[in-house]
Amino acid sequence: MIPAAWLAAPASGSLPGFILILFIFVIFYVLLIMPVQRRQKRLQRMLRELKTGDRVITTGGMRGVIISLRDDAVQLRIPPDNLKMEFVRSAIAHVEAPEKEKES
Repeated sequence: MIPAAWLAAPASGSLPGFILILFIFVIFYVLLIMPVQRRQKRLQRMLRELKTGDRVITTGGMRGVIISLRDDAVQLRIPPDNLKMEFVRSAIAHVEAPEKEKES
């Protein structure tokens, strides 16, 4: 059974309590939710902008060059034996910078 004192909220203390809860929600949003949303948007943009010839790294750590793209799949050429492997597009973790940008 819940004590009656817990159910009755004091009329004078409700505004500071509400402001505190609102402040905590804003802090959680800024520190937890916004960074995750930004990271997801960046990942989705990277997956949309994939093109043949890009050097990529998969979530499993395999490096390769994209040789063909489909709606949900990517075909990679994996060195040194030039193996052709197909991955789900979401398995691409990172697009490597071209050699020109690496030197700069």
